[in-house]
Amino acid sequence: QVQLVESGGGLVQPGGSLRLSCAASGSIFSWNAMGWYRQAPGKQRELVAVITRGGNTNYADSVKGRFTISRDNAKNTVYLQMNSLKPEDTAVYYCNFYGAGRATMIPENYWGQGTQVTVSS
Repeated sequence: QVQLVESGGGLVQPGGSLRLSCAASGSIFSWNAMGWYRQAPGKQRELVAVITRGGNTNYADSVKGRFTISRDNAKNTVYLQMNSLKPEDTAVYYCNFYGAGRATMIPENYWGQGTQVTVSS
């Protein structure tokens, strides 16, 4: 089983910055990609950014140029540096891990519990 532990959310003023972290642990056989999704009240969950183990990245258009995703393969950890935050970035941010646990060795999606990011003055 794979567990994800997120940290770094909070309240920040518009134009401010936050850094989210997500560490994967447990019986990991392999991981293919890690990323962040977010869900605002009344809206569907949406992709924010994703990074493959090889370092390829993909971002939502709304965060390009403001957010940067990075990873530490040795620590099975992904980071999301969020700059120039806007009120519309307010949401619960969920870490996603796409990989395989040793029990099944079959890649699947795992989700963190979510961390609240609130951008408000």
